[in-house]
Amino acid sequence: MTEHMARRSTLKNGVKIVTKTIPHVRSVSMGIWVNTGARDEARHENGLSHFIEHMIFKGTKKRTALQIAKEFDAIGGHTNAFTAMENTCYYAKALDSHLDRMIDILSDIFLNSVFDNGEIEKERDVIFQEIGLTEDSPEDYIHLLSNEVYWGDTPLGRSILGTPENILKFDSTALKKFFRTYYYPERIMVSAAGHLDHDQFLDRVGPFFESIGHGPDSVAFDRVAPETRSGVTLRNKDLEQVHLCLTTKGISITDPMRYAYSFLNTITGGNMSSRLFQEVREKAGLAYSVYSFITSYVDTGMMGVYTAVKPDKALESLEIILKELKKIVDCGLDAGEIADAAEHTKGGFLLSSESVDNQMVRLAQNEMHFGRDLSVAETIENIDAVTMDDVVGLARELFVFDKMALTLLGPAENKTAFEKLLMVS
Repeated sequence: MTEHMARRSTLKNGVKIVTKTIPHVRSVSMGIWVNTGARDEARHENGLSHFIEHMIFKGTKKRTALQIAKEFDAIGGHTNAFTAMENTCYYAKALDSHLDRMIDILSDIFLNSVFDNGEIEKERDVIFQEIGLTEDSPEDYIHLLSNEVYWGDTPLGRSILGTPENILKFDSTALKKFFRTYYYPERIMVSAAGHLDHDQFLDRVGPFFESIGHGPDSVAFDRVAPETRSGVTLRNKDLEQVHLCLTTKGISITDPMRYAYSFLNTITGGNMSSRLFQEVREKAGLAYSVYSFITSYVDTGMMGVYTAVKPDKALESLEIILKELKKIVDCGLDAGEIADAAEHTKGGFLLSSESVDNQMVRLAQNEMHFGRDLSVAETIENIDAVTMDDVVGLARELFVFDKMALTLLGPAENKTAFEKLLMVS
């Protein structure tokens, strides 16, 4: 299959428009991206990015929340949004025959939302429920806690959802000020993938977005990689299991070693044949769920391991996890593991590329982080170039046990024993 090249245009005010034509589909996926997120919030602003994301759909100068929902439903499309640490995205998908309508609705909610105080009062309770849902799920909650433990009292250590105290204080004035501060042209990008023509799309989108200007509150980027913390933190809670999250340093999203980073995650605990899944679940039978994970930001990153076990098996489980990490550092890997990780990575990448939504997301992320589109061929070439020395070398750099942070949630005890394991591994 021939890969079509991405095209890029920049409006006079600095808003970027990037598209990729996929002629064999009938749909178009469109995203309005803002290069700001929870990481850009001060402590008293924590949760504002996420609150704005909710309020974007709650009414504009010409559409009510119900009208927005009805109009998207009427064209058989769907729309949603997400807030991350470093960006926020408002997206939609529809048939190519409804592209003009989708552009009109999505642009309207992004540019003309009113942030009505009455709607804010109602949405407050929705966000409280979202916070409660996270805290009621031990697996979700421990990831929140482990971020707090590892990154400390910094934006990366706080919840994207914000705190109940902050949510209670936010009003229309606060949301509008944050919007004016961070939602300015150089931070905004429109990406689209599917059955479309770049020039025609630009002609339709341009008039909406070229009117955006700089407000008096606009500020430049000010992101600083925080210092990380180590040690053991116990958070007692009445649960059947102890949930365990072990975190260590990672690498940035643009680091040349990012492909080796993915390999290391896959081999460590990224699938069912991974070392941790086999040792902790299949051989020892200690856990139903055990996996490793990686997180990357523009200037830093984190790698971690999660599992949940019986309280009296927590120490044993950690011992096995640390033993497996140490084996990679001390004994390296075998060629079969590298080959399998390469195929796993390529398979996941190519399968995701069949989704128009994923193409839209990838298009935007490549533009934000690299300033250009990374083709499928280039990505596959980079995956194939990863060597065993790359992966083992990265493991030796990241798996420094006395620099790791361990967070435990549940009926956990004997903090000293966990500390001793980390120090002697």
